[in-house]
Amino acid sequence: MRIREPRTTAVVYKSGKIMCTGTKSVQQARLGARKCARKVQKLGFPVRPLNFKIQTMTAKWKIFPLHLQRFSQHQNCSYDPELFPGLIYEVSPGITATIFSSGSICLSGVKQEAQIYKVFDTIYRILTCFRR
Repeated sequence: MRIREPRTTAVVYKSGKIMCTGTKSVQQARLGARKCARKVQKLGFPVRPLNFKIQTMTAKWKIFPLHLQRFSQHQNCSYDPELFPGLIYEVSPGITATIFSSGSICLSGVKQEAQIYKVFDTIYRILTCFRR
């Protein structure tokens, strides 16, 4: 099921759980989940929103171009340009950053919005040493 505002896609499972993806903020995710539940309710199914929780968040940003070959010598890095053009950096257990030479970074595995900013500050200090 897709909703236009807030732009979200929802999957309704047989167990009754609804998984919403594609929103830009926690508030939009909550609103999207409520709208999806309301649509299912209008179809005649009993709906009671019980446990709304954020499973995982992703964040993307772009900084300056980087020397990935030099950065790959750093600990917790995995980089093989023949297989994948991005460097995978494990920031902490469960949180990974995929870093490209253009400076694009995709962070995944974060559970709270505050963690995104904390991880960005940590990564940014390291990446300034590998600026192209």
